[in-house]
Amino acid sequence: MVRMNALAFEKLVNEHSEATFKYILSLTRQKELAEDLFQEVLLSAYLAYPSIKEQSKYKSWLFRIALNKCRDFWRKEKKSQHFWREEVFAYSVLFEPHSFPEEEVLDKYSREQMAEKIRTLPDIYRDPIFLYYYQDLSLLEIAEKSNLPMSTVKTRMRRAKERLRPKMQSLA
Repeated sequence: MVRMNALAFEKLVNEHSEATFKYILSLTRQKELAEDLFQEVLLSAYLAYPSIKEQSKYKSWLFRIALNKCRDFWRKEKKSQHFWREEVFAYSVLFEPHSFPEEEVLDKYSREQMAEKIRTLPDIYRDPIFLYYYQDLSLLEIAEKSNLPMSTVKTRMRRAKERLRPKMQSLA
């Protein structure tokens, strides 16, 4: 029985491994990372293989495992980045000289002007820009939060920047 499962699993992996790897690569855009995540996906799939009922749904099941592994990686990566960002900021606040009050006022004024220019955009363009630049969400998180495809979020970000470019010339 175990040998039969192993052979069936190997057959299904051979059928779907290339598509699964390409899917992971399209999500991560890093070959080495995609290779590592692909190995984790295969291990998880192998361990859970006996529980799958319909082999006709194996490809979507494998893709779901791949997506979950990528999400796990991004979550860990984001926590790590957040930790380093906070630590570096805390260190820089302690040891860097503080700016002059005039610089702080000018910086605050330009940030307010920029936010005002962004507010003039239509909602479909304004929302992704605010989420990305002011709430530090990734494009994937914005897509999930707004229930939009990633391509739509990217298009809206590009169009928002195109609309903002002429407005920002006055700030320069």
